[in-house]
Amino acid sequence: MEGHMAHGALWTVKELFTYPNEYIYWTITIVVYPYITGLVAGAFVLSSMYHVFGKEELKPVAKFSLVFSFALLLMATSPLMLHLTQPFRSINIMLTPHFYSAIAAFTIVYLSYMAIVMAEIWFVFRPFIIEQAMEKKGLLGLIYKAMTLGSFDVSEKALHTDEKIIKILAAVGIPAAALLHGYVGFIFGSVKTVPLWKTPLMPFIFLMSAIISGVSVCIVTYITGMALKRNFICGASIRSMCKVLVWFLVAAFILEGVDIIFHAYTAEESWGIMSELLFERFAFNMIVVQWFFGMIVPLLLLLLPRLTMLRAFISSALVLIGVFTMRWDVVIGGQSMSRSFAGFLTYKMPIIPNSIEALKEGPILITMLLLMPFFLLFIFNKILPVFIEVFNEEDCGFTEGLLSGKDSAKH
Repeated sequence: MEGHMAHGALWTVKELFTYPNEYIYWTITIVVYPYITGLVAGAFVLSSMYHVFGKEELKPVAKFSLVFSFALLLMATSPLMLHLTQPFRSINIMLTPHFYSAIAAFTIVYLSYMAIVMAEIWFVFRPFIIEQAMEKKGLLGLIYKAMTLGSFDVSEKALHTDEKIIKILAAVGIPAAALLHGYVGFIFGSVKTVPLWKTPLMPFIFLMSAIISGVSVCIVTYITGMALKRNFICGASIRSMCKVLVWFLVAAFILEGVDIIFHAYTAEESWGIMSELLFERFAFNMIVVQWFFGMIVPLLLLLLPRLTMLRAFISSALVLIGVFTMRWDVVIGGQSMSRSFAGFLTYKMPIIPNSIEALKEGPILITMLLLMPFFLLFIFNKILPVFIEVFNEEDCGFTEGLLSGKDSAKH
């Protein structure tokens, strides 16, 4: 009989007065979808800050963040595909495009952005690919030869041309990355029937949170990856990434605060149930986890003098938790208000995978989705190493260790 249940009935609990056809349709998969796309945009922006704006202290992490952005990008649409009841029909978006559709526009932006990232990675690693193609034998040598695309010119003129192309691609990629994630906020902001989402600030809120989460995941992953390889961790790069994180943290906090103040000031008919939702039912999520531990505490830790690797790591990890909570509060919280403005819907994630629907919407596949980009980064690092650069203390100028301010940054 479960197969005949309405989509959403398996994990929706109703309270007080709700309409019969109301369920929480967008679940944990739709929470993870904007979360991963946000990491994509933030990681790419971090890479572009070196290639476009010439921030030399970010040079050690530029290649890493670019490849990591690509690994995240490959998994960005997976939560959507997992959520669809007929995922194979998604090909119709490309076969019969409808240019007034937001999802069709997203497909165009997604594929264009992927082409930009792939092209930039090829130009950035072209000298390394050619070197490996000349040295390696066997299957690995064939792979590198195929990756050269027939180009073996490493003259000074050719490399100078590569640098110009990389700068152009990075510059074009910044608005493409902004569109990639701003579109997600646009989708939510354009849903008129959900009062919590109906705000023109939504695309900007999503974009700011995307950048802070992308920068944070790069900090956490870079420190962890370099520590596991026992390489020198360039403190100047960590400090520069933390500065970027601080500025965008402030912007994200202001935008989210303004959004809540705007809803409270306009006090539309939905504000009564919305205020109960935000400040009672979702108060711990929003105020404690999302704002206090996800924004305020990281900001204070990063602003304290003599920043250490440990503080940078902890702050970034807290930001990642806070942004995920923000995605949860927006996606699940927005649907938790009945359109009657008199009842609530509670989302209960199916833990035991006793059906296909429960498996797709449960924690097992969601955890796999979140871990997959890191696995892809591990694979890519075997072909295009991103954790191999070693710097001395004079090059970095910021040598606090991973465990304390007195420890060496070499592991």
